[in-house]
Amino acid sequence: MNPEARPTVAHHFLDGLAEAGLEYLFCNLGTDHVSLIEAMAQFAREGRPQPQVVLCPHENVAIHMAGGYAALTGRGQGVLVHVDAGTANAAMGMHNLFRSRWPVLLMAGKAPFTLRGELTGSRDNYVHFVQDPFDIGSLVRPYVKWEYSLASGVVAKEVLRRAHSVMHSDPPGPVFLTLPRETLAESCAAEVASFPAERYGPVRARGIPADAAREIAQALLQATKPVVLTSYLGRRPEAVAALEALAAECGIRVHEFMPTAMNVSRDAPCFGGFDPAQALAGADLCLLLDVDVPWLPKFTRPDAATRFIHIDVDPLKQDFPMWGFASDLRLQADCAAALGEVLQAVRALADADFRARVAQRTAPWARARDERLTAIAAAAANPGSRGAIAPAFVCAAVNRAISQDDIVVNEAIRNAPAVLTQIQRTRPGTLVGCGGGGLGYSGGMALGAKLARPGRRVVQVCGDGGFHFSTPTSVYAVAQRYRLPILTVVLDNGGWQAVKEAVLRVYPDGEAARANAFHARLGGEVRRFDQVAQAFGAHGEYVEEPDGLALALQRCVDAVDGGRAAVLHVKVAAP
Repeated sequence: MNPEARPTVAHHFLDGLAEAGLEYLFCNLGTDHVSLIEAMAQFAREGRPQPQVVLCPHENVAIHMAGGYAALTGRGQGVLVHVDAGTANAAMGMHNLFRSRWPVLLMAGKAPFTLRGELTGSRDNYVHFVQDPFDIGSLVRPYVKWEYSLASGVVAKEVLRRAHSVMHSDPPGPVFLTLPRETLAESCAAEVASFPAERYGPVRARGIPADAAREIAQALLQATKPVVLTSYLGRRPEAVAALEALAAECGIRVHEFMPTAMNVSRDAPCFGGFDPAQALAGADLCLLLDVDVPWLPKFTRPDAATRFIHIDVDPLKQDFPMWGFASDLRLQADCAAALGEVLQAVRALADADFRARVAQRTAPWARARDERLTAIAAAAANPGSRGAIAPAFVCAAVNRAISQDDIVVNEAIRNAPAVLTQIQRTRPGTLVGCGGGGLGYSGGMALGAKLARPGRRVVQVCGDGGFHFSTPTSVYAVAQRYRLPILTVVLDNGGWQAVKEAVLRVYPDGEAARANAFHARLGGEVRRFDQVAQAFGAHGEYVEEPDGLALALQRCVDAVDGGRAAVLHVKVAAP
């Protein structure tokens, strides 16, 4: 360091980021970050540790890259945005990460509070006046676990440790920190204490009490049709193995509803599909495991005699103003640990009669699996027609082109059933969805997943509406600059079919249905999403004919394997 240059708060802040273990800063920088940029340059010259900066032309990509990285690793990273404008652009991503329970530290600069040069960093630009809201935190407050404004460099490392611990504590989620420009620019020669993770780290959910494990084991021993409903248990690979072992031991059918992870191998004998109504029909015991919405109450009503046991990292759903799913036993726990403890209790209590009943209950599973696979194959065999290729046909082709180690990021929405049934996932960590309702997440998440798992192919499957929302120019700019080749498959059905279906569910014989006027069509004009990718150096293919799909897909895979991102734009049938 230049002996005449005193360290600023920005220097201590960068030190604190490195000490907290943040590996990446996904950034869209602004005028409020000048002191951080200066400190970054000095750290680089001196070889001091600091998080790697990934510049993102839009905050939507930055926040979802952090989400994709966290989904694959469990490690939250930093996202650095420009005052209220950047925070607003990141807000939808914060909603998605909050609902998905992925950790992230969103850091926004704060417009200078001095007007006339009283302090270093004082206002010197028009935007400093217009980007100073009364309450910047209100832009993301519904979607954060913690928020703070950095007041002094003396507490910089403690603030970062607190943020890091809160975002990783169960249930994990986003936190928000604002950084006033004058504060970052302040000289701060004082020694700033460190706060090690072993003494200030996150609080993790553990297993369940021994008496609860025995109670659940007894319920399983007595059940005639036990089932599981889950959505995000597979966020931890250990939980998948624990669930499959318990299901095999007890003869439990496992069903997923709106999965955001692969919770059970599609090859596992216990896998029962994605229909909660089918799961609950005749069930006398249902384990709800890491699931937010196990079924839709308007359409599915469990039998009054069904007993429900809920084990979840977040069983109360305290951030859902209304929830409405009753359970007879509710436990906050890590499913991997809890299911292992239940399995031990079952094995200690099981006798020959129980094992005979399990064998009898599981005997029909092979036939049911064969019937399901036959139906899946039949759907995949129908190619559709020109301009209306069958989504199942497309997804089956993707399934053949990738391996079981490759990662699928699912944002197909209306065509999500085709993705889930046709792109068979058998290994934990190979399917990523989103628990939120904000479209446009899959591009950034695919980039984050590729950053976390550089040796795997990452395939983003989205609809045309989701592609529009994803800020695709930013996606492919980042993909090419940082050599993160992802494959994007756009299932283009010409609009938001979910909107049309929602109208028909409420007004099946209404005016909109009679006029076929749902204000949800985006087609009609020439749209070439492949050319968006090509504009940024990625490979692009456009497919209207079923016969052209296989070769176009192979060219895309070859491009990705050669280090270029690729977009496969497929015109699929609309319902």
